[in-house]
Amino acid sequence: MQQNQLGTKRLEDNLSGTFALYSLLSRHAKILTIPNHDLSDEKLTTYSCSVFREQSFAAKTKRWLEGHHVKKHAILVLVLVGSCMVIGDGILTPAISVLSAVGGINVGRAKISGDVAVLVAIVILIFLFSMQRYGTDKVGWLFAPVVFLWFILIGGIGIFNICKYDYTVLRALSPVHIYRYFKRGGKDGWTSLGGIMLSITGTEALFADLSHFPASSIQIAFTVVVFPCLLLAYTGQVAYLMKHPHYVVGAFYHSIPESIYWPVFLVATTAAIVASQATISATFSVVKQALALGCFPRVKVVHTSMMFRNQIYIPDINWILMVLCIAVTAGFKNQTQIGNASGTAVIIVMLVTTFLMTLIMILVWHSHWSLVLLFTCLSLIVEGFYLSSVIQKVYQGGWVPLVIATAFFIIMYIWHYGTAKRYEIEMHTKVSMAWILSLGPSLGLVRVPGIGLVYTELASGVPHIFSHFITNLPAIHSVVVFVCLKCLPVHTVPEEERFLVKRIGPKNFRMFRCVARFGYKDLHKKDDDFEKKLFDSIFLFVRLESLMDGGSSDSDVSSLLDEQNETVIDCTLKAINSSVESTALQMADSIEISNSPLHQNVSFITSDRENDQTEADELEFLVSSKNVGVVHFLGNTVMKARRDSRFCKKIAIDYIYAFLRKICRENSVMFNVPHESLLNVGQTFYV
Repeated sequence: MQQNQLGTKRLEDNLSGTFALYSLLSRHAKILTIPNHDLSDEKLTTYSCSVFREQSFAAKTKRWLEGHHVKKHAILVLVLVGSCMVIGDGILTPAISVLSAVGGINVGRAKISGDVAVLVAIVILIFLFSMQRYGTDKVGWLFAPVVFLWFILIGGIGIFNICKYDYTVLRALSPVHIYRYFKRGGKDGWTSLGGIMLSITGTEALFADLSHFPASSIQIAFTVVVFPCLLLAYTGQVAYLMKHPHYVVGAFYHSIPESIYWPVFLVATTAAIVASQATISATFSVVKQALALGCFPRVKVVHTSMMFRNQIYIPDINWILMVLCIAVTAGFKNQTQIGNASGTAVIIVMLVTTFLMTLIMILVWHSHWSLVLLFTCLSLIVEGFYLSSVIQKVYQGGWVPLVIATAFFIIMYIWHYGTAKRYEIEMHTKVSMAWILSLGPSLGLVRVPGIGLVYTELASGVPHIFSHFITNLPAIHSVVVFVCLKCLPVHTVPEEERFLVKRIGPKNFRMFRCVARFGYKDLHKKDDDFEKKLFDSIFLFVRLESLMDGGSSDSDVSSLLDEQNETVIDCTLKAINSSVESTALQMADSIEISNSPLHQNVSFITSDRENDQTEADELEFLVSSKNVGVVHFLGNTVMKARRDSRFCKKIAIDYIYAFLRKICRENSVMFNVPHESLLNVGQTFYV
């Protein structure tokens, strides 16, 4: 029920799904269990958060949520449960959709055994999952016509059956018959609710991957096409069963007129493949969001379309889904049991969404408490009835999504727990600025030519791996850049606001920090283009800093930002007459300079340091260092549980988390760092 209600309001990100809702909430309340929030992030154009009145209901709710770590963890667990159920449904929906469609070949039309139908369904599923790596943009143009034709056909068949067999079934549309049905059926009528969950499955897949569709398109499609056609189809089948009560099994295929049986069968099979594709895509999106928010092990994410960035393919997840989907199809061989399993997953996703929507109504929409109470009560009453009915069918197949979701939940929760612990270690062991300043311009070491990129999860402070490195080696590069790849609770970060540049220590230290900010739907990858933009942002930072320190007017700075020519940097840098290329210049819109009118458009922070070097000299030094070579430093933090730790913690850290880190992609692969310029700095910490 609330899935359709969710579509009636436009979330500011035009997104849905449990992780998207969680991200939206985390911008309005500090509920993230990894506290990497920074005030500069709030100035992004895609980052919006509410300002509450001190005594308002929303402010009190916000303080209540932020008041204790247990509440933050409870929300995280709720989100993970809902996401795991969507993943479970991504396994069950292709199985039941394809098996139901293919099952028509042995419903009174052909003497084909059920085992053959299952075999055909498995072949179609293998083909479907094998084609995922090519993306949906190649054949996406076919999806809408197929689905539209499918709804028109089932709606038309429903009208035909109503007119031919019993038009009085239309009286069932009256709500009065709901009361009469439960009064007459008693407990059996209540239990039957679990059997009609299939009529609303699939909606959670649409809303889990709403980024593929505008909210308005789903609202219009459901109101004008989907709901009327489904209503006619189900009513028509009832009319048919009134005259043919012995054809309950396979009622849809039995009710199709003989002359159009095979065309409808082909369209049904094609529509089942399309529906399965939508669910698989939704599963990929959920995993991608979980990965970005630190709730899933590092896996390869492939963007299959240059035009549509949200079309992704995750090979590891694809093959896991295929194996489990085939196992479910071959294991059950029964649409009813798979339907029970799918119904269990769907109702749990609905309950999770209801709880999250309640918080969103309070913190984001600032709805009156009475409206929130009404929505929550009505939704929980309806969903509670469905849940109580579905529970009765757990032993009839409903246990499958629970087992699948439990397995994924353990993986996701332990990975997030380990990620949070690693961040906590980095925060507690980071090096103080006083220690850096005490080393002097040479950092107490030999400064060799070149640039060292030190990757860290810290958006502030100097990571411990840096002190660990310079303590054990006698040299460091002449330019050091601390690179932090940070995922924010927004769906995307504009390219022009991607980088946040700061200087660490005085200018003669030649140490910078560059925070690369991503949304959970952005391509989160280090490549040549990323490295080029990183250096362009540093060059631009130096030029703007020089202008500001030199007392230039805002118009001088603005003229620099407005230049659109590509950068021309000669190795000698005797003259710098052109500016950074357009991509780097657009970044300047995200730079924030203190006490300057540019704070409305910009996002990097400068400090009042002594300007002991001219702009040209520093840029020349940076470019010459870059030409010498770039070395990438990656931290390899190994965590182990203390001897006195609880047994569960030892299992989670020493075995499960360690195993997941071993089989997941390494940081060097994720960042596409060449091995010849990679240095891993290993450390072991006991937690």
